[in-house]
Amino acid sequence: MRRITLPEIGTFEAWRAAARDLLAEGVPPEQVLWHRGAAERDLFAGGDDPAPSPSGDLFGGTPAPPVKAVTVPKGFVQLARMVVWHRDPERFARLYALLWALRDRRGLLEDRGDPRVDRLNRMAKEVGRDKHKMTAFVRFRDLGHDGPRRRFAAWFEPTHLILEPTAPFFEKRFGDMDWSIFTPDLTAHFVDGQTRFEPALARPDLPQDAAEELWRTYFRNIFNPARLKVKAMQAEMPRKYWRNMPEAELIPELIATAQSRARAMAEAAPTLAPSRAAKIGARLRAPEAAEVPQGLDALKAGLAGCRRCPLWENATQPVPGEGPLDAPLMIVGEQPGDHEDLAGRPFVGPAGQLFDTVAARAGLLRDRAFVTNAVKHFKFTPRGKRRLHQAPNGGEIRHCRWWLDLEREMVKPRLILAMGATAVESLTGDRRELTKRRGRLEAAEDGTPVLITLHPSYLLRLPPSERPQAEAAFEADLRQAAGIIAAMD
Repeated sequence: MRRITLPEIGTFEAWRAAARDLLAEGVPPEQVLWHRGAAERDLFAGGDDPAPSPSGDLFGGTPAPPVKAVTVPKGFVQLARMVVWHRDPERFARLYALLWALRDRRGLLEDRGDPRVDRLNRMAKEVGRDKHKMTAFVRFRDLGHDGPRRRFAAWFEPTHLILEPTAPFFEKRFGDMDWSIFTPDLTAHFVDGQTRFEPALARPDLPQDAAEELWRTYFRNIFNPARLKVKAMQAEMPRKYWRNMPEAELIPELIATAQSRARAMAEAAPTLAPSRAAKIGARLRAPEAAEVPQGLDALKAGLAGCRRCPLWENATQPVPGEGPLDAPLMIVGEQPGDHEDLAGRPFVGPAGQLFDTVAARAGLLRDRAFVTNAVKHFKFTPRGKRRLHQAPNGGEIRHCRWWLDLEREMVKPRLILAMGATAVESLTGDRRELTKRRGRLEAAEDGTPVLITLHPSYLLRLPPSERPQAEAAFEADLRQAAGIIAAMD
């Protein structure tokens, strides 16, 4: 039986060297007893075998002739660097057993269902969480200074043996001062830019200083009583750390007064919008506050100067609706396409031509309808010389709805044919489950009937094998619209 005693400082490097040589010698896991430091070693009777000196090429270093050259995944080294600091006394044996298994199953580390891998990953996560808590909850006390560098000290009680791997964080963060961190397992001293570790000492009697009141003031100001969740707070800041944190003494009082403070905050909240919000609201309401265009020509002139959303910046021109103002049917598409943007007229591109063809078969006469779009500017993404259609977002649809509502007020249609998700959202407020709703009559906010169908551009994007069936369904929707209009006459 091999007994390996690892040092309390440089534990990972020592375990790596020992594991490398044991593996090279072919020593199986069940023949190795691992312990760290003299305290653990003394629990075992008999003498110890000295730890092997570094050799082989498993983890790098000077190569020596191994029994069998073995390399391991990089992820195992990262895993071991965390697990060795866990307090579980079997951590070294677990790591070596997994290392032994990796000789024949290099992909074992990726098998999260393997109990050995799962257990070590959970241990590594626990160590990582403990390191995070240490960086967050160490509270230094000022010891004054008798030289150019100030001196500080802190007491901390980690769950695991993490002082050595966490010390580099404090070296980098507090490199301009000397400090000591005392734990029940180890002590770290950082002096003149160098860290040394010493055995654990009894908890020192550290003086109080002005920083404690700063911590209390900071915590009192960031504590939000309206969002208090005690269990969540204790999960993030466990009670075991409270006795070493000066601000923690405020927690019972802050919890007890949270409801009354939240109520006072709500009562003291301003009832009027801030001036900046009022200015933004006024700008967005500007078209409504302006004189409402009278007639289609005035609407076109007003639309040419629309700056309610950024779409005007890249579009060639706005595309207003067209058709008789006494039309019984209003046809609302989604937005202008490339051809419409250049021509300044709705439904003149490929989708519009397909619509005209299918509408003629369905008995729906376009010249007796008012044709428009929910959004008046072309939104696109440049791709070389092409401009690829891009769907407008909810904000752009809401901004442009003011113009669509003006057109509806002028035309007063008896039926609206909404083609595509953007049109349906603008008219009904909901674009969900469009394919299930197509062919269904719904209502706009003012009660005008809205018949829902797909946009003809959707048909153009379908594979040739699916086009005939989809086109027949689209024609049925247009035929339904023509029938509804005929029944109203």
